[in-house]
Amino acid sequence: MRTLNKILTTAAATMALGGAVLATASPASAASRNGVCETGEFCYYFNSNNQGSLSDFAGSVADYGTKQPSCFDFKGAGAGKGKCIKNSAASVWNRSGKTVRVYFNSNYGGTYQDFKPGARGNLTPSLKNQNASHQFGPSTSARVNMSYALYKTGGGHISCGFDGYTSTRGRHEGIDIARGIGSDVHALVSGQLIYVARGHNGGSGLSTIAIYNASLNKTIIYLHSAPRSSLRVGQQISRGQIIADEAWHGVSSSGAAHTHVEMRPGRQQLAAKSVGDPTLSNPNPNSFWVSQGYNVR
Repeated sequence: MRTLNKILTTAAATMALGGAVLATASPASAASRNGVCETGEFCYYFNSNNQGSLSDFAGSVADYGTKQPSCFDFKGAGAGKGKCIKNSAASVWNRSGKTVRVYFNSNYGGTYQDFKPGARGNLTPSLKNQNASHQFGPSTSARVNMSYALYKTGGGHISCGFDGYTSTRGRHEGIDIARGIGSDVHALVSGQLIYVARGHNGGSGLSTIAIYNASLNKTIIYLHSAPRSSLRVGQQISRGQIIADEAWHGVSSSGAAHTHVEMRPGRQQLAAKSVGDPTLSNPNPNSFWVSQGYNVR
């Protein structure tokens, strides 16, 4: 009998110990989007100064969505609970061990603000209620603005972003960048020249340069600029090589001169239709440009 009691006592102790082990192990796997800002997470708050409902994350998110029930929303108690977080956050708390970068655009593009591990703070005026994505551990290598890299000099600017039409019917399939007629236009990505149409100034003279990068399986298409006379289909183009001069080929007036830059998946000779087409054919390119070392600005 004493032997049986000893066995039962030992078993009970083992179960108790096992229960204690399980109890201490469970918090380690508890981190989830539960409306509590826990260790290892990055959290948005609906109001300034870390007030209102919060939304907690354990990793990067490129697109928050904009409609329930599929969007990322505020989950904690307080003002804003249940609202989609895109363009709705005012402050943050970074409880992760990495720097977290908040972006103005989806897919890690546009103006950004960094928060070091442990930092709490309000979003800057340019990002308050304008947050569209965030990234854990962003690259520390310096990125170059696309508007600078395209011309290799200052003065360029994005005149129309991806899907950025405001007064034109259709969906804009690329990014328009302008500096001035005659400015050197440089290739942003290396690859093989697979198509060139030289065009001419005016609305009916569209020019096209298509450069395919096989390792990325992407084609970069440049419209409206005047291709250099040395370009020949089949030649290899280096990143940064001058390929054209800014012009208004396929544009109705010289005052609207710009270079349209379009990223297309796969091998493509022509740009996707933008004007008058209600459906996007290309994915949002911002994350691609970031991966190539550029800021989309």
